[in-house]
Amino acid sequence: MKVKTMADFMAAGTQPEILFWVGSAGSFDDRAKKISKAFVKILNKAEVDFAVLGTEESSTGDVAKRAGNEFLFQMQAMMNIELLNGYEVKRIVTCDPHSYNTLKNEYPSLGGNYEVVHHTEFIKELLDKGRLQLEGSALAGKRITFHDPCYLGRANSVYDAPREVLSKAKAKLVEMKRHKQTALCCGAGGAQMFKEPEKGDMDVNVLRTQDALATNPEIIATGCPYCNTMMTDGIKAHEKEASVSVWDVAELIAQAAAL
Repeated sequence: MKVKTMADFMAAGTQPEILFWVGSAGSFDDRAKKISKAFVKILNKAEVDFAVLGTEESSTGDVAKRAGNEFLFQMQAMMNIELLNGYEVKRIVTCDPHSYNTLKNEYPSLGGNYEVVHHTEFIKELLDKGRLQLEGSALAGKRITFHDPCYLGRANSVYDAPREVLSKAKAKLVEMKRHKQTALCCGAGGAQMFKEPEKGDMDVNVLRTQDALATNPEIIATGCPYCNTMMTDGIKAHEKEASVSVWDVAELIAQAAAL
């Protein structure tokens, strides 16, 4: 796969169109790596001049902050900001709403001011400008329900981009009863991903998957690697793996563009 680093661009004395912030899940989780690869295929197909930080990328500090370790968050943030500013980064695109929210809303007060875009917004931009084509879409007529990630939807009011992208792929979108502003969390946000759930009647991800299954979907689409994991586990809990699959919007668009 054709992926340059910011160091490569700096050595050549040029700047990329965007920095692709891969994020912790997209870098290390085997399932989430497939989302990163699908997005890179889209970027290459659309001939986007992009770079990653590679081994220089560190965690945004989101999990540390949500878990209450503000000191660790600020250490991680300052280190990243110094690096990003050193490379004169202007525009960042990420597949992770947690990174998106942190870079967009929490880095400016620490000196990190960037235009931050979610990958579904960027894919929409590529489609709108004709840089990416979806002729003979493999998603045509597929029954898809979209799960809104908390840090993309309610935290940043990005609801339309992922839906418009799926509609352009000629998918048949069906909405859950709880969607957009009233969407239920998948259960992973706020560092909950890394601890055991409290006692209760049902795990949040199992309940959220119930919402999705009520729409009788072929595919549950999402725009977050953590949501992807939680919804996949929810499908297993409901024993529906044979009939329902969970994909990120980037993976679905890569399929639709026959990449």
